[in-house]
Amino acid sequence: VYNLKDLKLLFTEHHVSHGASAFFPSPFERAAILTIDGVGEWSTATIAKGSNQDIELLKEMHFPHSVGLLYSAFTYYLGFKVNSGEYKLMGLAPYGIPGSEEVEHYIDLIKSHLVQINQDGSIWMDQAYFNYASGLRMTNDSRWEQLFSLKRREKESGITQAHCNLAMAIQLVTEEIVLKMAKEAKRLTECDRLCMAGGVALNCVANGKLIESGLFKEVYIQPASGDAGGALGAALACSHIYFKEERRLALEHDSMAGSYLGPSFTNQEVEKALDKLEASYERVEDFDEVCARIAEVLHTGNIVGWFQGKMEFGPRALGNRSILANPSYPQMQKRLNLKIKQREGFRPFAPSVLAEDAHLYFDIRQESPYMLTTSQVVDSIKKPLPEHYYELSLKDRLLQERSILQAITHLDFSARVQTVQKNINPRYWNLLNAMKKVSGKGVLVNTSFNVRGEPIVASPEDAFFCFMNTEMDFLVINNYIFKKENQVDWKDKEKWRKKFKKD
Repeated sequence: VYNLKDLKLLFTEHHVSHGASAFFPSPFERAAILTIDGVGEWSTATIAKGSNQDIELLKEMHFPHSVGLLYSAFTYYLGFKVNSGEYKLMGLAPYGIPGSEEVEHYIDLIKSHLVQINQDGSIWMDQAYFNYASGLRMTNDSRWEQLFSLKRREKESGITQAHCNLAMAIQLVTEEIVLKMAKEAKRLTECDRLCMAGGVALNCVANGKLIESGLFKEVYIQPASGDAGGALGAALACSHIYFKEERRLALEHDSMAGSYLGPSFTNQEVEKALDKLEASYERVEDFDEVCARIAEVLHTGNIVGWFQGKMEFGPRALGNRSILANPSYPQMQKRLNLKIKQREGFRPFAPSVLAEDAHLYFDIRQESPYMLTTSQVVDSIKKPLPEHYYELSLKDRLLQERSILQAITHLDFSARVQTVQKNINPRYWNLLNAMKKVSGKGVLVNTSFNVRGEPIVASPEDAFFCFMNTEMDFLVINNYIFKKENQVDWKDKEKWRKKFKKD
């Protein structure tokens, strides 16, 4: 029992927490550390060097000049919610027309009026165009409208080609800044490995471009790079920097345990919860049989809710709280967006793939267990695009078949890949392997187990409620299989809403 007078309150600066969250779980004895986000205290980006149990801060950039806030300003201007819709902006960017006059014009306007990019990746932002430092909005809308000749998009309104081109422009500018920051980190630290954290480290496309550049031998990105990961980083910083505890390196992978750090449920707990809801299910003792049966239903086009083991920590579904589907079906992206996720039709989906087979489908440079980088699909699975492709409407381009894994191939032939290893997540690996036996491809669409506006499911009750109120066909919780058509009155969604509200 501690005497309260003996306790010390330890304070870890925001970006030190980010850096610690990336470096200390990494498999590197020493590495450059790059943190980029909106703002924490006064810092908006830092470069540091990690060595064993120490972190040395070398350089930092200060508010109001911020890559994260620059990106969030465009998130706001293009009609998405700040601090949560940045991934939508990233998903919209590939709908821009690469190399087009409008994209290049927007890039020139951004660089000449909004932000000055220095050689070391630091930036200076003209605050006359922004309102976040002293007002209640991200941008000075009238100045932006005059600059871009484009009105701010209202939430939920239609998306035009100009919106897509502006999204592509800021994405390309952001990639340029991140790469310059990474080069400066290498110059200052002389390290050939890099650790990244902060909200901007969740920009999977920028991460992919950085890895493709070959600037570093390896890049490690904290799977919970946003502020949630700061709690982990603060604890690690106290442990290693303040208390001088030795690191125990997990040299083969990292020490995040696949980021499966959340709650799990026993079979007894699952049965108790689902019996209370009068759910109909089948318990299958042999998990290999579970995987074989679910692989068959996925192969024939069914959509499956998959709930296994410990919940993921961070913003990505990594195979324990996931909605799964067969990416080979050309209409699967549309069905998932409209009928299951209940979200914008342009939103892309990510693939999970057997780690040992990733090279068969993706031009991947290193393992991607946390779905934090994009890679191009390989030429052998691409389908030719028609002439005058970029003259097609946005909808027609979206529906145009681009690869044999259509549902996970974005318009620029990229995919946000999760490589699944047997020793990290054996249950999910077994399902992917069963899918390979059935279809010849150990690849699945993997999206978070939730609908738009709702958090990812945490409990069996959450999972069953989401299952009953969407058009998912099957649900698997541990060794229990639920089939939609076997649920009593499953079409009466209002009844199920009332039941859950009452409970």
